[in-house]
Amino acid sequence: MHKEGNLIFLGTGSSDGIPRVSCLTNPDKKCKVCESAKNPDSKNRRRNTSIAILTDRKHESKNIIIDAGKTFWESAIKFFPKHNIRQIDEIVITHAHADAVGGFDYFRDWTNFVQDTVKVNLRESDFEAIKNIYFYLFENGKVKTRGPIPKTVFNFIDEKPFKFGDFEITPIPVFHGKEYISFGYKFGNIAYISDVSKIPESSEKLLEGLDILIIDALRPEPAYFSHFTYEQALEVIRKFRPKKSYFTDIMCAVDHEEANLKLKKLKNSEGLDIELSYDGLKIDFNY
Repeated sequence: MHKEGNLIFLGTGSSDGIPRVSCLTNPDKKCKVCESAKNPDSKNRRRNTSIAILTDRKHESKNIIIDAGKTFWESAIKFFPKHNIRQIDEIVITHAHADAVGGFDYFRDWTNFVQDTVKVNLRESDFEAIKNIYFYLFENGKVKTRGPIPKTVFNFIDEKPFKFGDFEITPIPVFHGKEYISFGYKFGNIAYISDVSKIPESSEKLLEGLDILIIDALRPEPAYFSHFTYEQALEVIRKFRPKKSYFTDIMCAVDHEEANLKLKKLKNSEGLDIELSYDGLKIDFNY
């Protein structure tokens, strides 16, 4: 028997977020995407790439957040009340860069007023990085449990699938740069790969027969060392042909409406159903 879940894009932007201050203050060149993004409701307004997964909406629901970056607080303020997300049941981390873990200190609002602890699921290597970034959460190598700090419980994951109740998540190891490994995740028949520059052959089997692929596509050109361009993301979509694809982790070189008009043409020419995601977009899925 299938259960119903919701996926909500909390952020769809690159590490700097959109708008960028450097664009808004540039006296020589006006960035129309960043100007548009000053409006909090613009589809060009892009917070750090992140999603919320709301499982089993008819029965015992869990609220799962993948990544909490530098703009997590802004995402939570805008989208948590709208979707009745109060408690955070699980945090899952893709990698330990600032756009994925830069919002950890905000968890104190939850552990002070909503729940006793926040559980974070991550690789041991990412945990070691977080110990350096958030040194004040630790004392003598152990996580602090007292004081005006987020009360955080860490659970180590590796490449094996893991479950929250009956909701299973399978890591998808990918390259994010020449040697650095980030995790994408597969759940239900959805693959979410937010930070990728190359997909190793060992991970490709997880991309077969997908209903939805959400994939990093920083910009059309030029190439970038740690993220897919449009063409690189399209190569993956052409190879595995998911029923529906969404681009995410998008920088300000991309205007939402203009890009979507171009992507729609691929449905007629190649049968590829692709859209730019945007902050606040909600997708229903079964698992």
